[in-house]
Amino acid sequence: MSDQLLDAVTSGVQYVDLGRQLRVGMPQSPNHPQFWHTLPRRHGDMVRSDGGSAANDMITTGTHVGTHIDALAHVSQDGKLFGGADAGASCLGGKYVEHGVHTIEPMVRRGILLDPATYLGLPDLEGGYEITVADLQGSLEHHGMQIKSGDVVLIRSGWGKKFAEGQPYVGGPSGVPGIGEAGADWLAAQGIHAAGADTIAFERLAPGGGHAQLPAHRVFLVENGIYIIEALDLEELAKKKIYEFTFVLVPLNIFGATGSPVRPLALVSA
Repeated sequence: MSDQLLDAVTSGVQYVDLGRQLRVGMPQSPNHPQFWHTLPRRHGDMVRSDGGSAANDMITTGTHVGTHIDALAHVSQDGKLFGGADAGASCLGGKYVEHGVHTIEPMVRRGILLDPATYLGLPDLEGGYEITVADLQGSLEHHGMQIKSGDVVLIRSGWGKKFAEGQPYVGGPSGVPGIGEAGADWLAAQGIHAAGADTIAFERLAPGGGHAQLPAHRVFLVENGIYIIEALDLEELAKKKIYEFTFVLVPLNIFGATGSPVRPLALVSA
């Protein structure tokens, strides 16, 4: 791309980074392998004759750790994936060839932020609070927004502020706020392409209930083919009162995986 074309594309555009920084020890679901990063070679371990040296890294991680997207292969119901695909037959050689993360196309779509916490006059929602359909509709009306078919809808509960605290973000005894089955059904009926939240499991976790029941995952991933994005950082969007933007997300092209770490961006006019 020429410098002139690059300037034309990027001039007047700003971005808000919606992804969490990947760090060893960050909070995550106990259901997934932890993120680990190490340096097998550091500067000085091996020095070339000209005095130069190189460092390199190794990472291991679950694909549902940090800010990430769920592929449709992530959840089944009664042995079936989205579209009635057989969950067992879809896994060949240990890879989900059908509905794996490699089937998710890069997203460049209209994104909107729903902020039920602000709409309800709260800094953040309490653990275990179920965001109702009325809360979602009220948030839209409060900010003069409408959901359009194909949108990516991001839901801020304020719970994301706890990410730096570690374990409290996971919920446990407190539970975690989020939508329930009714909210998921309503959003699905709007024809959205994907939905995300600032919480560890996207949807409401009951106090002390952990990940025992996740009906919104079933509604989105299995019944409607809607992708889920979790552990987003939505505080800057809310602070700047940015409720409509161009949402950009590209998963890692991992063949047969059930999810992928992502670093989504919200693009807005300068």
